Amino acid sequence: MKKNERSIYVTKPAIPPLDKFIPYLQDIWDSQILTNGGSFHQKLENALCEYLGVPYISLFSNGTIALVTAIQALELSGEVITTPFSFVATANSLLWNGISPVFVDIDRESLSLDPEKIKAAITAQTTAILPVHVYGYPSRVDEIQKIAQDANLKVIYDAAHAFGVNFGGQSILNYGDLSVLSFHATKVFNTFEGGAIVCKDLATKSHIDQLKNFGFVDETTVITAGINGKMSEINAAFGLLQLKYINGYIKRRQEISDYYKAALCEVAGVKCLNRLNGKAANYSYFPVLLDDPFPLTRDQLYTELKSIGINTRRYFYPLISDFPMYSNEKSCRSDLIVARDVADKVLCLPIYPDLTFSEVDRIVGLIKGWA
Repeated sequence: MKKNERSIYVTKPAIPPLDKFIPYLQDIWDSQILTNGGSFHQKLENALCEYLGVPYISLFSNGTIALVTAIQALELSGEVITTPFSFVATANSLLWNGISPVFVDIDRESLSLDPEKIKAAITAQTTAILPVHVYGYPSRVDEIQKIAQDANLKVIYDAAHAFGVNFGGQSILNYGDLSVLSFHATKVFNTFEGGAIVCKDLATKSHIDQLKNFGFVDETTVITAGINGKMSEINAAFGLLQLKYINGYIKRRQEISDYYKAALCEVAGVKCLNRLNGKAANYSYFPVLLDDPFPLTRDQLYTELKSIGINTRRYFYPLISDFPMYSNEKSCRSDLIVARDVADKVLCLPIYPDLTFSEVDRIVGLIKGWA
């Protein structure tokens, strides 16, 4: 890495001007309310409902706790069909609820659950389907909903990557019984750490809000074994500030994505996956698949780039089903053909709002040089 070159990461948080954050901190200090659903928490919930076009949203301290709580809220049990091609929190949330994940294969277009494989995995113990909108690409929501209705199953979407994504004329978050978002620092929209559950009615939101507050319904009454999943006022205030800039951040991500695509997608053996078939996306990642005749394997390219300060990510490798804690789960692991193929070939290149075109040129130039 040359002296004036900075390290480049696969994604970085978009941080608004911090001087704009000072008045928010002063208001929090003056209110003397730091958590427990204060005014900034309430304002952010309302603002996100309006921006995202969803009826109700409950904020959480992080997306994993939100997933755990969503599963608890629907009173799931037995087995839940999910994907091996995701971040491990997707399946871990099931284990935390005493549920067996059943991993089935993905399809090559959405990179989410293959509906035909879902059908084949349903048993008398199945209570729900847990798909993931991978990289913000919509799952095959209409087909999944039909399967769920026919089999009387619940659907929870892990929508960690899908902030602001629309499909079928509405927010992708309105599909399924519940959708779960992550507001981690590396996400398109972030609150440093945070997450949320999107639901369709006030009764469900009220129940979720009780679950994230230890199960309290009033000062002296606890109705269930809830958890502490509340978002702080400082995180909520940062989210309100982020929301003022989010459209510009997404637009810049699109510009970088288009620049990559124009430069890379004619390189033999490099397949760009972004904006598959024109489906809606928020440009949260820029994944490519490496295959013949590209001369380096995915892992070789990953290592070469990392050695010179360009940090890419193998999202998602290895498959969740390959981790030791899932070795005894019913998982259809012998039939994860597409998921394993994608996991062995995918590389997410850096994309974030302050990534410059000259830095993209450097990355592209290196990849073309190896080609």
